[in-house]
Amino acid sequence: MDYGFDTEIDRSATFSSKWEKYAGRDILPYWVADMEFPTPYFVLDAVRARLEHPILGYTRTPPDFIESFQGWLQRAYGWAVPAEWLVWIPGVVTGFNLAALAAARLADTAHKADPGTAILIPTPVYYPFLSVPRNTDQQALSVPLVRDGARWCMDFDAMQDALDQWTGAPVRLLLLSNPQNPTGRAYTRAELSLLADFCLRNNLVLCSDEIHSPIILDEQARHIPVASLSQTIAERTITLFAATKTYNMPGLSCGVAVIPDLALRRAFIHSMGGLVPGIGPLNFAASQAAFADQSDYLPELLAYLRGNHRRVQEVVGNRMTAVEATYLAWIDLSDTPVAGGPGTFFESHGLGLSDGAPFGGPGFVRFNFACPRSMLERGLDRYQAAMSSL
Repeated sequence: MDYGFDTEIDRSATFSSKWEKYAGRDILPYWVADMEFPTPYFVLDAVRARLEHPILGYTRTPPDFIESFQGWLQRAYGWAVPAEWLVWIPGVVTGFNLAALAAARLADTAHKADPGTAILIPTPVYYPFLSVPRNTDQQALSVPLVRDGARWCMDFDAMQDALDQWTGAPVRLLLLSNPQNPTGRAYTRAELSLLADFCLRNNLVLCSDEIHSPIILDEQARHIPVASLSQTIAERTITLFAATKTYNMPGLSCGVAVIPDLALRRAFIHSMGGLVPGIGPLNFAASQAAFADQSDYLPELLAYLRGNHRRVQEVVGNRMTAVEATYLAWIDLSDTPVAGGPGTFFESHGLGLSDGAPFGGPGFVRFNFACPRSMLERGLDRYQAAMSSL
């Protein structure tokens, strides 16, 4: 079926965050991670069907919606999850802030003398991660990923050294992006097993943001939820999912936290009190349609993104590592310092990319290539022109 991946859609007058950032300027946007593809027809149909009822009131989580999510998790990853493990939230960013509050709450209960808590964050990473310590009145301990040839990896020796030498508040939480945003890694089972051992050895709660999990571009790779590895790591993990990235509907945000441990789940729910709004009926309708999807939409999307990825690699070359997952290329310009940083430099050439500094990766840019091929080619032309000017 034709899902419109080659069709450029005019988003003017929709107050699109992505496009309004550069309103009135000749800058093409490839920054924030929403796709330039139509939301699939079956998601829009589900929203239209819900709109047949004239009242859009406060809404409890529909039982068949829960079953759709459980079925998706079982089909995709062979992971059977009881309904009582699930906490529905407005989105994953809300989720990892709540995870930080929950981990701190448990630490306060178990360690009355602790002078606050701290959070371990491998970087570079999706920049809202780096706001979590400030949002939750905690300290941050950042440890860089390392580039090992053609891929970015967690450096477990460096992480352990950082913990051992840390003199701040006790570290109680590790925030993980899996698949990794912005480097595009799909972590292997072996890597995730090492991470699980690291968290258990250091008595850390793990919060794993797995919103990009269906978007696996490397056909030899496979997404593995960390908590599915064993019961022991599951009991220390908060796993966050949402269908909004894969089905391009971030305006109908709806997420879920999978929390097997009762005490951790209660701390998470307690942290929501008075802070987190409920989920609206249209959001539930859209996400249920996405989780129930067994059409050819996802295979077709992945095939198109793989083609875009190949084209970006041809132009960018070894300034980027292969994108195993997500639709985000992480491009290294650290050897070509430019005034104002690479984000500002590319904007001056009509190309709106995400500067790497807010991700904890100064000298890099992130390029969202989830767009029609014609738009991608215009962006790559501007990239080449900008690089030729250096």
